[in-house]
Amino acid sequence: MKTLISTLITTTMLAGGAIAQGADVPDNLEKLSGFKTTGTTEFTYIEQTGDFADGIKKTLEKITLPDGFKIELYAVVPDARHIAVGTQGVATFVGTRKDKVWSVTDRNKDRIADEVKDFAPSLTFSIPNGPCFSKDGFLYIAEQNRVLLFPAAEYFYESADVAAFNLVAKGDLIPVEDESYNHTARVCKIGPDNKIYISLGQPFNVAPKDKLDSYNEWGIGGIIRMNLDGSEREVYTRGVRNSVGHDFHPETGELWFTDNQTDGMGDDIPPGEINRQTEAGQNFGHPWYGGGTTRTNEYANDELPEGLINPAVETVAHAADLGMMFYTGKMFPEKYQNAIFSAQHGSWNRTTPVGARVMVTMIDEEGNASIEPFAEGWIDENGEYLGRPVDVAMLRDGSLLVSDDLAGALYRISYEGSE
Repeated sequence: MKTLISTLITTTMLAGGAIAQGADVPDNLEKLSGFKTTGTTEFTYIEQTGDFADGIKKTLEKITLPDGFKIELYAVVPDARHIAVGTQGVATFVGTRKDKVWSVTDRNKDRIADEVKDFAPSLTFSIPNGPCFSKDGFLYIAEQNRVLLFPAAEYFYESADVAAFNLVAKGDLIPVEDESYNHTARVCKIGPDNKIYISLGQPFNVAPKDKLDSYNEWGIGGIIRMNLDGSEREVYTRGVRNSVGHDFHPETGELWFTDNQTDGMGDDIPPGEINRQTEAGQNFGHPWYGGGTTRTNEYANDELPEGLINPAVETVAHAADLGMMFYTGKMFPEKYQNAIFSAQHGSWNRTTPVGARVMVTMIDEEGNASIEPFAEGWIDENGEYLGRPVDVAMLRDGSLLVSDDLAGALYRISYEGSE
């Protein structure tokens, strides 16, 4: 295994990739990249039973779903954000907006996790929100200002030391002066062209004019793509305020993504978005539009750039549409095949809270899309949040995982009905 990975990494470096380590890389990353031990032996394990887990299970009794579906607690995972299910079906990796990535293992395959522990505990992560897998089992983790590569993560994760490399070194994903506490939860996916696509939310409510040229160059307020060795970076998507979820249509290969709209314009405007991208370089309207076709106050008198693309779906204002995926499993009824499942995190500044649910978007043969609730009930009759869904992912059996960073959990939605 060591020889195989060493050969691959060496080949990639010689080919001009960006995996080679820089002088500013933390010592432990340098050690792990050189297949050296760090001396780290301790993990943080998360208790999966007891009062806390029982409280989450009680909340799930209030969640409504279509007939034939049920939702259960899959794992207690603190601060659970975006999900990457391992290609070998061994482990699932869950990012956070803090400094942990969690590995989740269902060892007896009863569809309830037996073990949750921190992944690569010798490394210091910075907002490792976005894990994603390549088809050949390489794990990528998009951080605030770095992208890490873990070859054979499902092989090494049982140990505290794992093979780890820079794909994009710290400080090279965006300019250091543009680092922010706001809108820096990155997500990544591997496209049908075998490139990695990474969202780069811009940190402002509405991007200021003096930043637009720099953002346009770096892809901030958009989605970038690059080869899986980090080379040939380019801006693929522009005019995005803050996308925290994207996926590729299983048949057309088109990129679809969520986008969060401008705050402070009112309870009911502007709408959130699910977008469809049909070619590279398209512009989806921010900062001229705050969401949908609602003009921002800051750019209300500015001439619109040519060719702006309107959303494929407008969603409820301030519901905070985040993670999404196309369903390709065999467990759910046929009508859900190639539908989009997406998570609404819920509003933070609306007079009456909305969102906190899982949505499903159906797409017809012409590409027209319509959205409706699929799982809801995480806002109670008092307007209190019982949970805040973040992301959705599919297990190999076709069931759906949903992450919740308020409850700190993964849920599993399965289907036992008859069509």
